[in-house]
Amino acid sequence: MSGVWVFKNGVVRLVENPGECHGRKMLVHVPSNDVITSYAILERKLSSLGWERYYDDPSLLQFHKRSTVHLISLPKDFNKFKSMNMYDIVVKNRNEFEVRDMY
Repeated sequence: MSGVWVFKNGVVRLVENPGECHGRKMLVHVPSNDVITSYAILERKLSSLGWERYYDDPSLLQFHKRSTVHLISLPKDFNKFKSMNMYDIVVKNRNEFEVRDMY
């Protein structure tokens, strides 16, 4: 047997085609359960958490939180917003955002 063992919802199963495990991801604002579908929505959520737009690099959309050294850098085009960017937001905003699989 070859494949990848996946643990999901309390069940372990063997996935023979590991590509099956890697679907599209979405960023969710946990308190409101809103799916982030645009940078405008994300900016409103981040602003309410104390993040400010940072205009140092015109090729990126950046946010900085004054009380920390954290900087969130995102591609200017929302279509290039990848799971790596989502996880960066999650790590810097614990309990506020989650990355979930799209179904």
